Amino acid sequence: MTDGKCENYKYCNLLCLNTPSNYCSLKSCPPHYEYNSTGLRCERKIQTQNTHSLKSLIVGCSASIGTLFLLLATWSMYKVLKRKQKIMLKQKYFKRNGGLLLQQHLSSNEGNVEKIKLFTSKEMEKATDYYNENRILGQGGQGTVYKGMRIDGSIVAIKKSKMVEGKKFDGKKVEQFINEVIILSQINHRNVVKLLGCCLEAEVPLLVYEFIPNGTLYDLIHNQNEELPLTWEMRLRIAIEIANALFYLHSAASAPIYHRDIKSSNILLDDKYRAKVSDFGTSRSVALEQTHLTTRVQGILDTWIPNIFDQENSLFNILDPVVVKDGPEQEIIVVALLAKRCLNLNGKKRPIMKQVAMELELIKASG
Repeated sequence: MTDGKCENYKYCNLLCLNTPSNYCSLKSCPPHYEYNSTGLRCERKIQTQNTHSLKSLIVGCSASIGTLFLLLATWSMYKVLKRKQKIMLKQKYFKRNGGLLLQQHLSSNEGNVEKIKLFTSKEMEKATDYYNENRILGQGGQGTVYKGMRIDGSIVAIKKSKMVEGKKFDGKKVEQFINEVIILSQINHRNVVKLLGCCLEAEVPLLVYEFIPNGTLYDLIHNQNEELPLTWEMRLRIAIEIANALFYLHSAASAPIYHRDIKSSNILLDDKYRAKVSDFGTSRSVALEQTHLTTRVQGILDTWIPNIFDQENSLFNILDPVVVKDGPEQEIIVVALLAKRCLNLNGKKRPIMKQVAMELELIKASG
C-alpha cells in the first residue's frame, strides 16, 4: 500500500503522521517522530527532546556548580593553611629574633623602658619596596639601612640587622639588637637618633628610626665640597652637640648609658647639619655602682695622639688644612688639649662628659 491520506486515523491500520495533512504510511515513523500506541499515530519528539535537554542542562549545571564549590573549598583550605603557615613562621621569627627577651624587659619595665611600637613584616616590605637596592642608605657591620616610606607618607630609616652567618643564626647579634631597642627606648634627646619601633616577625629583626637626611659625619669630613665647607665653627658646634648627647646618656637618662662605639661614621647629620648619635648595638646601661666597669678607653688608641705636642707645630701638621686656615689658633690648641685629656689611659684623670661639654661651650662662647 502506498502512502495516502488518513481521514479517520482511529480506524486506520496504518501509521498516521500527526501532521496537518495526516499522511499515513506502513513504514516506521520518520526521523524525529515516535509512535504513540494510544493515539495510533506518529508524533514529533518535541516534548521528549525538551525534557531530555532540560535534564541534561540541569545535570550539567549541577556538575559545574559542584565542581566550582569543590574548587572554592580546596582554594579556601589552601589559603587557610598558607595563612596558618605564615603565622607560625612569623611566631618562629619573633621568638628567634629576641621577641621573648624584649617582652621580658617590657613586662618588668627595667630602666623605665617605654612601650615600643611593633611593625609588621608587610609594612616593612612595602616601606622599602621589598628591600630594593636603590633604597640602601648605608651598610655596616651590624646591618643594612634602607630609606623607607610609610603609608602616611613619612620617611623613616629601617635597619635590617645582620643575623645570619652562613647557615648559622648569630644569637650574640640578637642580644645586641634587643639591647639597642632597650637602650633607645629610654632616650629622648635632640642629639640622639630617635627609635620609632621595631619588627621582629621578619626573617631578620628590623629597627625603625627617624630619617636623618644628610648622611654621616664621616662622609662630611672625607667628602668635603666647596658648597658646604666644614668650617671650624661648624666642627666645634658638632663636637658640642655630641658631647651634650653623651653627657645626657651618662647622667641625665634614667640609668647611665655608655655608647662604647663613638666614631664619625656613627654620627648622623640632620637637615640643619645637627649631630645625631646613632648605632647603640654595643652600648651598655649599667647601675650607678657599676660605672667603674666602663672606665677603660674603648676602641683603638693611636700612640701618636698623646705625643702631638712633643714637637713644635706637630699638631698643625696633622690637622685638616681647612681647620688650620679657618680656625683660631688658640681655640684649636685648647680643643686638642681637651681631646688629649679624654684619651688618658687612667680613667680617673679623664674629664667626665659634663666637664667636656662645658669646656667646649666656653671655648665657643669666648670665640
